[in-house]
Amino acid sequence: MLKLAERMGRAKASAIMVVAEKARKLKAEGRDIISFSIGVPNFLPGEHVYAAARESLAKDSGSYGSNRGSEALLDAFLKHLRDGGLEGYERANVVAGVGAKHVLFNVMYALLDEGDELLIPTPYWTSYADIADILGARSTLLYCGPEQNYKLTPQQLRDALKSKPKALLFNNPSNPTGMVYDHAEVRALADVLVESETWIISDDIYNRMIFDGLGYAHLVKARPELRDRCILLDSISKTYGMPGWRVGMAAAPAAVAQALVNLNSNHITNLPEVVTAAAVAAFNGPQDVPEQKNREFQHKRDQVMAALAQIPGVRCPKPAGAFYVFPDVSCAFGKSHAGKRIGNDVDFCNALLEAKGVACVPGSAFGEPRAIRISYTCPTAQLPDGLKRIQDFFGELA
Repeated sequence: MLKLAERMGRAKASAIMVVAEKARKLKAEGRDIISFSIGVPNFLPGEHVYAAARESLAKDSGSYGSNRGSEALLDAFLKHLRDGGLEGYERANVVAGVGAKHVLFNVMYALLDEGDELLIPTPYWTSYADIADILGARSTLLYCGPEQNYKLTPQQLRDALKSKPKALLFNNPSNPTGMVYDHAEVRALADVLVESETWIISDDIYNRMIFDGLGYAHLVKARPELRDRCILLDSISKTYGMPGWRVGMAAAPAAVAQALVNLNSNHITNLPEVVTAAAVAAFNGPQDVPEQKNREFQHKRDQVMAALAQIPGVRCPKPAGAFYVFPDVSCAFGKSHAGKRIGNDVDFCNALLEAKGVACVPGSAFGEPRAIRISYTCPTAQLPDGLKRIQDFFGELA
């Protein structure tokens, strides 16, 4: 019998999508389901984005575009970087792809040979380790539990760099925890990194979703000399409520950016004109919608934290960005609900979904089996009900 490539044995379906699919199936069967599972912003961009898309369709050339991305898109992203305080980049440093996940895959493909070591602060977004596995790279998980607010410490990083890893994957603000490294914390990590020769892959897609007036801290802003080995990843998906438009961006040293262009030329060729026009409008246009939504997400964060604080035994560091909370629910392990024993995070999420119709993602998908991820992007009216169901679930444990 003919076989697939050996690497496909290492490819796994997204654990997040498995939960989302189960929730969709129950909803189709008539169940009242509130989904706290998938990281969809749950808002739409401003009208100017749709106007730009319609105008692009009316002027459609029907031709191929640039493997790097149109000049208009590159310039719009460069402006986006400058607005965030990241100077010194030119068109030769930036490249577009079909969503941030595609760009991340290309970056890891370009940097990592089989057997290379990749440092991943943990908890981590599921695709980091999954892509590394497909490529045959070695993931070293740097565990950052709730005891340290889910954040990597300078000493952890210094110790991990002794093995001379090929790359570090750094995510700020964090998915799944929502934690944000402040300026002092970023500077401390940057001071350690300048002593190494490690590539830095900086996943910044939640960089406009920061609460409590903390501001946007970045390794390259803290130590500009890191620019020569840092690859920044961004996207229109979260900030602008446009995940389905599939536009991801990278800013990198010119040689790395050119490698990504070469990879694009061998699979996607280019982004569609209409998608490009929408992305340009999002970056260049009014920022009132994302700013308003950021305020709403901060308010929702406060609601979730207040509800969790009323549940005895649940521990949750306070997130300051993105739209996730990541509570430690291990106090429920060993207990039962409706006669079903809860032995771990997967059991907990299955029981919560079946009993209360609330979908969350098990923390083990992100490298922390004591926790669950709550994405609070559901319609505002659903949030209090969903939180009440979680409280009731805990109250019924025996």
